[in-house]
Amino acid sequence: MKLIIGLGNPGSEYAKTRHNIGFMAIDKLAEAYRIDVTKSKFQALYGEGNHKGEKIVLLKPMTYMNLSGNALREAMSWYKPALEDIVVIYDDMDTQVGKLRLRTKGSAGGQNGVKSIIQHLGTQEFQRIRMGIGRPAPGSDAIKHVLMNFRQEEQILINEAVSKIPDVIDCIIDQNFTIAMNRYNG
Repeated sequence: MKLIIGLGNPGSEYAKTRHNIGFMAIDKLAEAYRIDVTKSKFQALYGEGNHKGEKIVLLKPMTYMNLSGNALREAMSWYKPALEDIVVIYDDMDTQVGKLRLRTKGSAGGQNGVKSIIQHLGTQEFQRIRMGIGRPAPGSDAIKHVLMNFRQEEQILINEAVSKIPDVIDCIIDQNFTIAMNRYNG
């Protein structure tokens, strides 16, 4: 099985913000894999399906970003996936807008949702897809930056990046995470 969690904040006011790119990725996977992500459990919205012979669970925490690990921990207690069967998708200011960075370990890098996940997993070693949202302008507030919508020219790059996520997950399922890293790291 694969338990794929996209980080974001619940509520329509956050739907198109930089911080919600993880939710956008889950929505794209739900569409591509025909999985309805509307069930409520684990302090999250989730959906289950099958794709390429693999059970897929898509998870969108409703805890707000800083408590994302709570939802993941509850889902893990229920499904009992191996650590290597979890993929976390989230926004990254240190990656250029529209670029993907796949990693198997690393610090939270200031991303509070990832900090929460590291705390709940007890390790920094888990599969992650960092989606680039770019840095704020010098002197600008990082919190305001992540809670802003993308500019029109950025939205094109973001749409392209989000549209690659089903291909990335397919590569992980068909081959492995290392091959996906080599193929999709921007």
